[in-house]
Amino acid sequence: MYLRLTSFGNLFAAFHSASKGKRGKPSVAAFEHRLEDNLLRLRQDLRSFTYTPGGYCSFHIHEPKRRLISAAPFRDRVVHHALCNIIEPEFERSFIRDSYANRIGKGTHRALDRCQQYARRYRYVLQCDVRQFFPSLDHGVLRVALTSKIHDVRVRWLVDQILCSGRDVLAEEYDMVYFPGDDLFAIERPRGLPIGNLTSQFWANVYLNTFDHFVKRELRCPAYLRYVDDFMLFADDKRLLWQWKNNLIEKLLAMRLTIHKNAHPRPVAEGVAFLGFVVYPESRRLKRSKGLYFRRKYRAMQRGHLDRTIPLENISASVRGWVNHARYGNTVGLRKAILTRA
Repeated sequence: MYLRLTSFGNLFAAFHSASKGKRGKPSVAAFEHRLEDNLLRLRQDLRSFTYTPGGYCSFHIHEPKRRLISAAPFRDRVVHHALCNIIEPEFERSFIRDSYANRIGKGTHRALDRCQQYARRYRYVLQCDVRQFFPSLDHGVLRVALTSKIHDVRVRWLVDQILCSGRDVLAEEYDMVYFPGDDLFAIERPRGLPIGNLTSQFWANVYLNTFDHFVKRELRCPAYLRYVDDFMLFADDKRLLWQWKNNLIEKLLAMRLTIHKNAHPRPVAEGVAFLGFVVYPESRRLKRSKGLYFRRKYRAMQRGHLDRTIPLENISASVRGWVNHARYGNTVGLRKAILTRA
């Protein structure tokens, strides 16, 4: 497995995946300028086990909520893609159908479709999300999940290099939680995955894969879906959903995770807030905050164009991207209202 991972062909394919849509950035252009030399040097470092990840560049975003994004150097992102190219197929076969994040052929819009299908068939929904999901992910639990299918010790070494490189990135974002059996030294347990890494997005699915199977096989919930750490269980019996919630909390405690306390069963007729939309059995509405956010952004871009600081093609690209997302809801009137106003 490690020889396939570090082959020139895999590293070359990883470069193209990592550089997609980013080739104009200085770090990517500099790497591409001497592409063959850089890939050969990277292969040599990996095969001699002298590869060391670089430091992260971190910044906060505030939409939809405050998050710390940590971007690895481009050279390391090539390694992340090379690793995922090899190990992802090993895990993909074990994932459930209704896990929709960061998987080929899935995504937000298919998750929304599935959510609405279930909302039409069941009366109630229990919607939960994990508190501080990426800062909370425990390295010990994750290693057990990864090594169940990664038997090459050299690949495990590379996994450890990437895990250790992001160990302290989210330390300040984590509010300490003690779990049953913990002592005072639990605060020193390695935890947290940088949100900007491709490996982090993939490993999040690996981490929660046993949880997905618990819901489907042990709770026998026929209507369950998950997108990253946001998951929903549907049923016609509200008491059953309350019982399932207790089972979920107990299972997640064993995985060193907790959910927000305000999660409770609700009628689907009230609407399910999910991935920027409010999903009803027969319609979808864009969340009000999403419409307001884009309207402010659109007006700011218009002012920038009048000041000749923002090219028209940048505005057009932004509008096309938003319209392409918003059209998955009943938003014709909203789109007209925002885009026809100067």
